[in-house]
Amino acid sequence: MLHNFEPPATDDEIEAAAIQYVRKVSGTTRPSAANEEAFGEAIRAVTAATRTLLDSLVTKAPPRDREVEAAKAKARAAERYGLRAAASG
Repeated sequence: MLHNFEPPATDDEIEAAAIQYVRKVSGTTRPSAANEEAFGEAIRAVTAATRTLLDSLVTKAPPRDREVEAAKAKARAAERYGLRAAASG
């Protein structure tokens, strides 16, 4: 999630999300030489579209804190993967 953070999502975060999206859609983490240009262009297009979207979204909710959200995600992952039980046992 990149929307409604203070400070706002950086260009690097947006590009990383675009890379993740293009990898997911293409089914590959590294394109072949024949597809490298298309892969790069897709990343650029998704990055631009994501920036446009984030700049256009409006919310009345207060901005989220990155550290708080990261701690929540870590707790969810620990519960999901049983890391609490392993850490305490």
